[in-house]
Parts: sequence; C-alpha cells; structure tokens
Amino acid sequence: MKRDRFRMNRKKGPRTVPFLPNFVTTIGLFFGFNSLHFSLMGKFYMAAVMIFLAAFIDAIDGRIARATNSTSAFGREYDSLSDVICFGVAPAIMVYLWELKGYGRLGFLACFLFVACGALRLARFNTDTSGDNTKFTGLPIPVAAAAIASVVLLSDKVGAIPDIPVLIGVYCLSFLMVSTVKYPSFKHVEYIKAHPFQLLVAGLLLVVVIASAPEIMAFAVTMSFVVGGFLLSAISTLFGRKKALQIDHEPLPGNNHHS
Repeated sequence: MKRDRFRMNRKKGPRTVPFLPNFVTTIGLFFGFNSLHFSLMGKFYMAAVMIFLAAFIDAIDGRIARATNSTSAFGREYDSLSDVICFGVAPAIMVYLWELKGYGRLGFLACFLFVACGALRLARFNTDTSGDNTKFTGLPIPVAAAAIASVVLLSDKVGAIPDIPVLIGVYCLSFLMVSTVKYPSFKHVEYIKAHPFQLLVAGLLLVVVIASAPEIMAFAVTMSFVVGGFLLSAISTLFGRKKALQIDHEPLPGNNHHS
C-alpha cells in the first residue's frame, strides 16, 4: 500500500512551493516601501538604491516560480500589485520630492501620470495573451522606475541636474510605458541557451565595469535600453512599412501580358 502511494506521488511530478516566490516578491515589496521611507526622509540616494534592489528581486521571482513549479494566478496578481508600489508610487514620490516639487501642479501631474501609466502598463501586460514573450509592448515599468532612479544616482556623482529635463523625462517615460513600442524581453533568446559560458564571462565583466562606477553605469545601461529599444522599434516599423509598400506595388502573377 505504501509503495503504491509512493509511486502515485512520483507520477505527480515535483512538489510545488507556492510560498517561496511570493515570499521573494514580498522582499521586493519591502525594498519598494523602504524607498518611500527614504524619500520622505530626504535620503534620495538610498531611495534610488532601494528601487534597483526591488528591480533585481522582480527579475528573479518569476524565474524562481518557474524553477520550483509554483507559478499561479495569485502570484501573478501579487507581483503586479507589488510592482505598482515599487516601480510606480516609489519612484514618483522620490522624483517629486527630489526635483519636481517646485513645479507645483505640473510636477504633481507628471508624477501622477507616471503612476497611472505604470498601472495601465501592468494591466495590459496581465491581460495580453497575443504576444510570444520575446518582446514587451511598451516600456516595462521596472525599467522606467530604474531610469528615474539612475538619474538620482547620477546626480550624486556629477552634481545637480537641471530640473526641466527631469520633468520632460518623466512625461516621456509615462508615454513609453503605454505606447506600442516593442522592447526586447530577453526571455526566449536562443543565443543565451547556446552560449551560457560566454555570457557568464560577459556578465562578470559587466559586473566589474558597473562596480567601478555604479552611478554612471546604471544610468548608461538603463538609458541605452530605453532609448535603444525605442530607436530599434522605430527602425523596424519603418522598414516594415517600406516592405509592405513594395509588396503592394509588385505586379501580380499573370498580369504581365503586353497589350
């Protein structure tokens, strides 16, 4: 009897661990809430660091869920609710108190728009089933939050940053989150599977470079993704339209008869 039960349990496959990924998400939520705490205290450098830590946790909690066979609808919704706080509310409060408070209503609306567009971006991501997981539609909210946090870190290294570019940047990031611009997701890249060792070495080198000047490199890497993804999407769309026009103007087979 015991052997039969043991065989049945083996057939069911690996036991799920629903606690672990949700606990990891809670750690990310703690970092996001701690970012709010530091912002209210006027310690904006630490607030930005907390956002980057939350982004790191957000990058691994889904992989932990898949590795432990514990993905669930509950975990997906909990992750989205955590993202609204960590990457919507926290960076908005941080940038408002840090640089945009002096703009009054205009600065307040910019920060609210960032939160609202981030929430809309997450809602669209959760309900969109048409994608193939190779690209994101719109700028992911963790990257948008990291872009704001990287500017705060950069200011600690290079000095004061003009507030007008910051204000414009918040509006641009809000637009990109709800846009149809395609950004790479790096979730199903065949090169990663085919060359794990080379990418491990490249990753270690990247860590060394970032560690040598973290504030500058965080800004450079984040902005490269934001701007580079936008440019690649624009170029891809342009070439796609040109190709479609060429196909439309090509003569159909059988219509090449001379009169």
